[in-house]
Amino acid sequence: MYDVTAIGELLIDFAARDTDAAGYPTMKANPGGAPGNFLAALSKYGLRTAFLGKVGTDAFGGLLINTLKEAGIETKGIRQDSSVFTTLAFVTFDAGGDRSFSFARKPGADTQLSFEELDLELIDQAKVFHFGTLSLTDEPVRAATKRAVEYARKKGGWITFDPNLRLPLWNTPDEAREQILWGLSQADVVKISDEEAEFLWGITDEEKAAEKLQKEFGVKLSMVTMGPRGAYLSNEKAAARAACPRVMPVDTTGAGDIFGGSAVAWLLKSGKAPEELDEKELAAMGAFASTACPQKCPEGSPVSHRRRRSLKSSGDQKPYKRRGAVRTDSSAWSSVHFFPAWRPGPG
Repeated sequence: MYDVTAIGELLIDFAARDTDAAGYPTMKANPGGAPGNFLAALSKYGLRTAFLGKVGTDAFGGLLINTLKEAGIETKGIRQDSSVFTTLAFVTFDAGGDRSFSFARKPGADTQLSFEELDLELIDQAKVFHFGTLSLTDEPVRAATKRAVEYARKKGGWITFDPNLRLPLWNTPDEAREQILWGLSQADVVKISDEEAEFLWGITDEEKAAEKLQKEFGVKLSMVTMGPRGAYLSNEKAAARAACPRVMPVDTTGAGDIFGGSAVAWLLKSGKAPEELDEKELAAMGAFASTACPQKCPEGSPVSHRRRRSLKSSGDQKPYKRRGAVRTDSSAWSSVHFFPAWRPGPG
């Protein structure tokens, strides 16, 4: 039995860390892909996770599979294809730590996953099925993802969705908007950024964005992340805000995925349905996800001692954040790291 199964992209992030004398960036290779980051957070909380996807038979493909295994994620649903290369992403940063992306993905292995290649038992055995829009950019993975979502919905589990907008991967903004709106219509739980809400609807008010998700798309739990302004969480029953810890932004890559994974971990450990959470519980979940707090899960459910050791051992590393949630250097897969100025919960 799995707590969460995800479908989506696996790739290598080449992140600029310095420049040489000629001005060329020095790149560091890290395992990447939003669904992998999302599952890594869940695995660090002791939840069982599985991945559905495709990589090449090249060295990077093998590295990605091994990295997921080391993070405790089931990898038997990952296919390898000798006819295409593993997808590569190149990430550069401005002075504020915000990112720019370019991709080697025409095609990338992740886009070539077909429905017939999916290990459906990994969906059968999961309480939650998670997907994002990078598996909706191209065929055949778009059709595979849509059929997988339909299959998971018939099985009765929760569907979680992250728009994860990356415009360079779409033919047009209108195509991106169309596919994101489809994803929202399928989801029970959505983590969306304020920037994505503005892209979709021109809405800059987080409360209106959450209301739209619930009333027009039937979303049961909306989580709107707002960078330094924190996050706004709501369902039909209640709403709450989570403050953003103050940090100096360095690298925003992957931290939104850790927020989403941490929030879903909290939800699963609470034993409640998304629509059942009250204001106090929404606030606790938001605070937990915003800081990836290692102290406690909902209602006193302890997080593993491994996570507490990870916090202590990460003190000498530079914090990396995505406008409010934090991770450190390398990848979220090998170690979920935590905000250095977290505040313990009660007890």
